[in-house]
Amino acid sequence: MREYLLVLFCTAAVTYLLTGPVRKFAIAAGAMPPVRARDVHREPTPRLGGIAMFGGLCAGILVASQLDNLSKVFSQGTDIRALLSGAGIMWLLGVLDDKWGVDALVKLGGQMIAAGVMVWQGVTVITLPVPGVGAVAVSPTQGMVISVTMVVVMVNAVNFIDGLDGLAGGMVCIAAMAFFLYSYRLWYGYTITDAAPAVLFSVLLIGMCLGFLAHNLHPARIFMGDSGSMMLGLMLAVAAISITGRVDPDLITSETGSQTATVHALVPIYIPLLLPLTVIALPLADLLLAVVRRTWAGQSPFAADKRHLHHRLLQVGHSHSRAVLIMYFWAALIAFGTVAFSVTNTGRTVVLTLAGLCLVGLVVLLTPRFRPRAPRAVQAFVPPRYRRRKPARAVARVAEGDAPVAPATSATSEPMAELSAKDKELLGNLGNKGGSSAVGGRGHGSGRGR
Repeated sequence: MREYLLVLFCTAAVTYLLTGPVRKFAIAAGAMPPVRARDVHREPTPRLGGIAMFGGLCAGILVASQLDNLSKVFSQGTDIRALLSGAGIMWLLGVLDDKWGVDALVKLGGQMIAAGVMVWQGVTVITLPVPGVGAVAVSPTQGMVISVTMVVVMVNAVNFIDGLDGLAGGMVCIAAMAFFLYSYRLWYGYTITDAAPAVLFSVLLIGMCLGFLAHNLHPARIFMGDSGSMMLGLMLAVAAISITGRVDPDLITSETGSQTATVHALVPIYIPLLLPLTVIALPLADLLLAVVRRTWAGQSPFAADKRHLHHRLLQVGHSHSRAVLIMYFWAALIAFGTVAFSVTNTGRTVVLTLAGLCLVGLVVLLTPRFRPRAPRAVQAFVPPRYRRRKPARAVARVAEGDAPVAPATSATSEPMAELSAKDKELLGNLGNKGGSSAVGGRGHGSGRGR
């Protein structure tokens, strides 16, 4: 575990340190497109954050190759080499798209090429565990189709949710944590060495996301762009493919002593690719809904719109930060709930706990305008939106240096009591230019400002 923590720390640190220079490079290179109608941010923000994430990935792999236990992953298979090849192609495609824009079909073709390169190097589904039957071998063609399809689905699912500050990075980080717990248990709990690459891939993903989220949380200073989101989706897919079809149920049966216990332990993988799909259940649902919605309307499935799940949360009244936290909550609930169900022997406890958490999530989801106010003792340590607001007249007195505010003498002078002296002076100058003496006074102009 210490070696994994070291790899995670190095990956996160390199990603964090590279993001600042990459941001300056993106601004200088002009990779800062104007705000579009479907965007949520209000001012142009540089992209190309995937460059820093790719640097963190390379640093983490370099550190892992020098450690005693993790270096065995490099010598026992070609998964690491395949990951770097596919991630490099996907990253380059994303950089081109962030800077100049790439057609949707060309982008899809590039995704399939990256997946094909990894399949050619050995990252492919070989067998599928089927309940009651066992491991069923698939032909090379079938394995290639399943692997390429999974990569394309994962990549576009992550790319579709990259619409709010910190949303994609946080949800991929949650998914990677859940996948790490599951694959780590298979490796060390059941001594299945084929699960080792998935453990390392999950740690690298967590480090990349944590290092980048420090710059990407609302308000974001830089976006990961397609160069980051597509690479994260590919890494999730590689982690899933590297473990799916390589876990022999007979090995776990020898540890558990019964086939019933084995079936329970293998719940997330007995149905092919179930666990990888549950850890990105929300992005996948958003992807499927978007494809159905656009196809039904006679549009291209790749046509952009402003009707994703995170957009709908904003439309019902949730703030930017709350919408992101809600998505985090549901992603964690589904991913860790699936892992917990595969670990514990008391499924009833897990179901009741998940039901209670679902109820809490629904209450928060249905109360978008509820904003709890923190106690006065801790207001200095919470975001401004959770602090108690001072009365408007008190704010005006503080702005004027605690000068007494003259009582309003008319309905037109009432708004002036709410303004600072600097604002009054500015409004007075504007009024003089328009022909009146002051705002709120008796003007001598034509009165068009009323």
